[in-house]
Amino acid sequence: MLTLDGLEMIAVLVVMGLFIKVLEQFGMFEPVGGEDSVEDDFELSTVCHRPESMDKLQEQTKFTKKELQVLYRGFKNECPSGVVNEENFKTIYSQFFPQGDSSMYAHFLFEAFDTNKNGSVSFEDFVFGLSIILRGTINDRLNWAFNLYDLNKDGCITKEEMLDIMKSIYDMMGKYTYPTMQDDTPREHVETFFQKMDRNKDGVVTIEEFIESCKKVNWKGAFSFVFA
Repeated sequence: MLTLDGLEMIAVLVVMGLFIKVLEQFGMFEPVGGEDSVEDDFELSTVCHRPESMDKLQEQTKFTKKELQVLYRGFKNECPSGVVNEENFKTIYSQFFPQGDSSMYAHFLFEAFDTNKNGSVSFEDFVFGLSIILRGTINDRLNWAFNLYDLNKDGCITKEEMLDIMKSIYDMMGKYTYPTMQDDTPREHVETFFQKMDRNKDGVVTIEEFIESCKKVNWKGAFSFVFA
C-alpha cells in the first residue's frame, strides 16, 4: 500500500520505480545466456522498422550486446512492427495497474521516450531512454526525470505541470493509495514539492534548482532500490 507520508519525493521515485515493472513486459529481466544466433539477425531484417545494428547500439548505450538482444526479443514480442504507438504503450502499461487509470501517466511517459516527436517509440528510442534510467549518472537520470515533468518542454516545471503528474500517479495507483486521497491532496504535495525545489521563489522550478535540490536530499541513495 502506498502511504501519503513523504510524497513530496514521489514525483521522481514513482516515475522511476513503477516504470521498472513495465520493463518486465519487454524482457528486461529475462536471464541473458547462450551465444549470438542467426535468429537475432533474421529478426532484425523482418520487422517494419529496422533498428540500428546491435554493435552500434552497444556503442551508443551502456548495455552489452547480449542485454540488447534480450531487450530486443521482448520489445519485438510486444511490438512486431518494430515501433510502438501511444495507444499500444498505454495498453501495455495498463496491464500492471488494473486497479486504476494509468492512461495519463503512460501518456507522459510515452512523450518522454518519443524524443523525435513522431508519435511512435522505436527500439532505439526505448534503449536510449532505458540506458539513461538504468545506467546513467545521477545527473543523467535527473535530467531525464526533469524532462518528463517539463510537459511543454520550455525548460522549467510549473505547479500546473507537477499537479498533472501527481494526479496521473494517484489515478494510476487507484485503490492502492492509502489513506484514501482527498481532492486537495495532489495540490498539497505539489506545494510541498515547490517549497523544497523553487529556491528563488519565482513560481517555477528550473533544471538547476531541480538537480541541486535532489542532490541535497541524497536522492541518489533513494534511487538505489531502482538502479543497481
